[in-house]
Amino acid sequence: MFSSIDHGNKSNQQVSWEQRLLKNSTRQKASLKPEYQELKFTLHRKLVDKINLEALASIDNQRVRSEVRQAVISLIDAEPTLLSSLEKQQISDEVLDEVFGLGPLEPLLQDPTISDILVNTYKQVYVERRGLLELTNVNFRDDSHLLRIIDKIVSQVGRRIDESTPMVDARLSDGSRVNAIIPPLAVDGPLLSIRRFSTDKLMPPDLIDRRAMTPGMMELLEAAVKARMNIIIAGGTGSGKTTLLNALSVFISSKERIVTIEDAAELQLKQPHVARLETRPPNLEGTGAVRQRELLVNSLRMRPDRIVVGEVRGEEALDMLQAMNTGHDGSLTTIHANSPRDGVSRLEVMVSLANSNMQLTSIRQQIASAVHLLVQAARMSDGSRRVVSLTEVTGMEGDVVTLQDLFVFEKRGLDPDGKVVGRFAATGIRPKFYEKLLSAGIRLRPDLFDEVVEV
Repeated sequence: MFSSIDHGNKSNQQVSWEQRLLKNSTRQKASLKPEYQELKFTLHRKLVDKINLEALASIDNQRVRSEVRQAVISLIDAEPTLLSSLEKQQISDEVLDEVFGLGPLEPLLQDPTISDILVNTYKQVYVERRGLLELTNVNFRDDSHLLRIIDKIVSQVGRRIDESTPMVDARLSDGSRVNAIIPPLAVDGPLLSIRRFSTDKLMPPDLIDRRAMTPGMMELLEAAVKARMNIIIAGGTGSGKTTLLNALSVFISSKERIVTIEDAAELQLKQPHVARLETRPPNLEGTGAVRQRELLVNSLRMRPDRIVVGEVRGEEALDMLQAMNTGHDGSLTTIHANSPRDGVSRLEVMVSLANSNMQLTSIRQQIASAVHLLVQAARMSDGSRRVVSLTEVTGMEGDVVTLQDLFVFEKRGLDPDGKVVGRFAATGIRPKFYEKLLSAGIRLRPDLFDEVVEV
C-alpha cells in the first residue's frame, strides 16, 4: 500500500507501521521451519518448569515481561543452537506471546487493518483486510497448540470448550467477538473465528467520510434516535450492523438509562449510565443457562429508558416487540436479513417460535406498531460497507405489513479499479413519523428528501 510513496514524505507512524509489518513477515517465515517451532516449544516447556507462569500472566506489566524475556534469552543461550541476536529477539518475542498473549495470533491482533481472523485448523489462517480475504503465513504447531490458545480465550470470560461442549462464543478483552468449534463437530480439526472490534469506534462523521451513507441519511437517523423511534438494523454477516448500531448510539442522550443485552458483550456505548447484560451458557450439568429472552424480561424491571439488544435471533423477538409497544420506545437492535422485507419475515418467524399459537395477523400488527424504521446494511463486492436503504414501516394494509423506502443506494457497476460505483438517492417521500419528529422539537431541512449523492 505504501510502496509508491517516498519515505521522506511519510509520517513517523506510517514508517513505524511498515517496519512492524516487515518484522512480522520475517517472524512468520522463520516460524514455518520445523526446527524453529521445536525450539520455541522446548523453551516454553522449560520456562513453565522454571517460573510460575500462571501467577505472572495475571500481572501483565512491562517489568514482568522484561524479567521473563531475560529468562527466555538465558534459556536460548543454554541451547546448542546457533542463533543471531535478531533471531534470539524474534523467538523471545514469540515465547512471550505464548505466555502473555495468544501465541501466533498476536501479530495479527496488533494489525489495525485486519477486521477478521479465520483459523481453519492449525495449518491455515486467513485474515480479512478492507473486506477481502487473504491467506497468511501464520500457523500453529499442531491441534493441541491451537486448542490451548482457544481454551485460554474462553476461560478468560468464564466459559469452557471440550467434547461435551464443542462450540462456544466468547470475546477478547478489547471486545472482539470469538467463535470456536472443535472436534467431533469440526471434522478436520479446531476452527477459530475472531471478529475484530476496533478500539477506535467509528463515529457518524466517519461513516459519512467512508461513503457508507450520505449526510442527509445520517441526519434522518439522528432525528429518529433523538425522537425515540424504534430502529432495527438489518444486514448479512460482516455488513457492519454492530458498527452502525454503535454509531447511532451516540445520539442517545447522556441523561438516559440504557440497558444493553448481548450474547457476547461487544457494544461500546459511551454514555455514563449504561447497564450491560450478557447471556450465560449452561454449566457442566447442562443447567444454569441464561438466554437473551430472560435477560430482556429482567431488563424491564431495571427502569430502562432505552433497551439496546445486540442482535435479535430467537424467541426474545416477541418480548422485544412488546417492550417497544409498552413504553420502552427508542429501542435499537440488529437482525440478520438481506432486505427490509426479509427482516419483517424473520421477525414473524422468531415471534412464532416464542408463541406458536399466536395468529400471523396479530404478529404482523405487533411488528407494524412497534418498529418505525428498518436500516438495511450490506457489504459490497469490493469489500466496502454501505447503508443500502432506509425503510419506514408505515402500518398494515389488509394482513400485510406495508413498507416505504425513504433513501436507497442504486448500484451502477464497477470502476476500472473494481470499486463499486452508484448513487444514494432520496425517494422524495416524507416519512409518516415526521409529525413525531416535529412534536419532539426536531425540524429537518426541506431539501433532505430530495438528496442525490453520486459515489
